[in-house]
Amino acid sequence: MNTQITAIPKLYIGIDIHKRSWKVHCATDLFAGKSFSMSTDPNKLRVFVTKHFPDHEVSTAYEAGCCGYYAHRCFENYGWRSLVVNPADIHRKGKEKHTKTDKIDAQLIARELKDGRLESIIIPNKKREELRSLFRRRNDLVKDFRRIKSYIKMQLLYFGIKEPEEFDNDHWSHKYRKWLDDMVFEHPTAKATLDSRLRFFRFVDKELRDVSTQLRRYCKVHYQKDYMLLRSIPGIGGIVAGGILCELGDLRRFNNIKHLAGYVGLTPSVHQSGDTQRTMGMTPRSKRLLRSYFVEASWQAIRADPVMQAYYRKHQGKNVKRIIVKVARKLLSRTLAVIKTEVPYTIGVIE
Repeated sequence: MNTQITAIPKLYIGIDIHKRSWKVHCATDLFAGKSFSMSTDPNKLRVFVTKHFPDHEVSTAYEAGCCGYYAHRCFENYGWRSLVVNPADIHRKGKEKHTKTDKIDAQLIARELKDGRLESIIIPNKKREELRSLFRRRNDLVKDFRRIKSYIKMQLLYFGIKEPEEFDNDHWSHKYRKWLDDMVFEHPTAKATLDSRLRFFRFVDKELRDVSTQLRRYCKVHYQKDYMLLRSIPGIGGIVAGGILCELGDLRRFNNIKHLAGYVGLTPSVHQSGDTQRTMGMTPRSKRLLRSYFVEASWQAIRADPVMQAYYRKHQGKNVKRIIVKVARKLLSRTLAVIKTEVPYTIGVIE
């Protein structure tokens, strides 16, 4: 009697990716597997698999991180199933929570992949991924801008220099900048320090303006329909609209507001035991940058939209931070509705 193997053998590869090397663990349905180190070249892994595991159906997984999606795209080009997973989704048993090495990490990823418990994050296409890099560059510049302003204020405070009352605010007018340029110190070294910081301030200021303009222009040209729909919502300006398009992609992929709010991080953390239930604040798992943008946009929305303002006032008397989070979730709901219906938002219309 002739016997034939009808099931396709499966290979599961867990990879702990680093800048200079990968720790790889290979497992199949029949054996627990082996671990080894290799250089950061996806093609070398393909050669290894072709040599030692021919005719296997290959699945790979690695944690999302600084190395991006290059390896993932290479694996998919080889015809493999590839997952890029959130590190928090890798389940660890008791003692595994207290023991961490690259080898163990690769073994855990392979085990979870083999057991079918892993789910990939959303992988953006190259066009949106590179646009996202511009948005994140802008946020790096925002941090630099705030930092250099703090350094300049710190120097004035350190030397006991009091600002005129008209300049004691966050807005740095041209008049205020001229006042800083004309400042005189007893010794030239302090003046040299301030001049250096002012040069850096002007450089960052110009870079921030240029990158912001490029971001808005690109989104308006290449994602015009969704960009203009988002801009119709009070509180959402060009930068916030660009951030939504960069970080969330096409909002139509979200089934409902609960799905979207969970992804952005505008959902409460709840702890229940028996008859006791506590709300632990907002979930720590989130798109933190985008969540902060929606919270900031909510302050503008309650000024521009009477309906949002009435919703805010209805909750007055409670914790202000909790109220604005409620408004942010409502703003997020409207954002999803506008994109899904493809109808611009009309100010003052009650949902």
